[in-house]
Amino acid sequence: MQINLSTRELRAFVALAEQRNFTRAASLCHLSQPAFSALIRSLEVNLGGRLFERTTRHVELTAEGEAFLDAALRLIKDAEGAIEGVRDHVARRRGRVAIAILPSLAAGWLPPLLARFHHAHPGIELDVADVLSDECLERVRTGRADFALASSRTDLPELRTERFCSDDFHVVYPKAHELARAKGPVRLAELHAWPIIQLARSSSVRQYVEAALYPHRMRTVLEIEQLSTVAGMVQAGLGITIVPTLTLFHFQQPSLLARRIKSAGLKRQVFLVQRADRALSSAAQGLHALLMKHRPT
Repeated sequence: MQINLSTRELRAFVALAEQRNFTRAASLCHLSQPAFSALIRSLEVNLGGRLFERTTRHVELTAEGEAFLDAALRLIKDAEGAIEGVRDHVARRRGRVAIAILPSLAAGWLPPLLARFHHAHPGIELDVADVLSDECLERVRTGRADFALASSRTDLPELRTERFCSDDFHVVYPKAHELARAKGPVRLAELHAWPIIQLARSSSVRQYVEAALYPHRMRTVLEIEQLSTVAGMVQAGLGITIVPTLTLFHFQQPSLLARRIKSAGLKRQVFLVQRADRALSSAAQGLHALLMKHRPT
């Protein structure tokens, strides 16, 4: 048997149990006495038993009413807690946001924006996965991330992809390198003559460079996983490197220079990816809006 109880009925019951007087209880509930009495009768009908013994002078709980009082107080408290919890989430006082993002964006562009969001919403738990593009997509697909910033599109029907920003590429080299003799953009085809330090083959940066240069190949001397390590190797004179503009903060060293690469086919696209069948939570919507407002141009 299904019983539908409203918090209005429960509050009326508790008020009468505490006041033991219909007039005072009705006043506390901001109801007329006839309306209040009808609410109590409705509750008793729903429960299938009398909750109060009524006389001309007294109102007393029945044994069933005594047994129901603790449950009614607990139900009201749970309802109030649930409502307050939803209000906190909507107001972004509580909640959790999980995002997956390319390391090149996570290290330089994201931190000040994330700090701003955390300052405005300190009660929201943040989860940031700085991972490569394929893992970004996988985290959104499996629900481990609310949304992601990845460098590749996806044909999966459960994911929705929109363009976020694009990124040019630069060649980075020591000040003493031959490339320092000129200024302005350099053509990609000019760079295959020098040893190059590349990121690992799984990196989207590496894939963009090799696709733009095809069918030619670079003279790779080292394959490195981390951009900070690449910077150290270039600084030591082991070779030059090609990286997106958004990663240049890794190479801000007095001994290094950078020039933009002029190549129609060498531009990295960054996409925002989220589930197509699932709306973002209020907390995730807040972070999403902030990142969209301040996306790189």
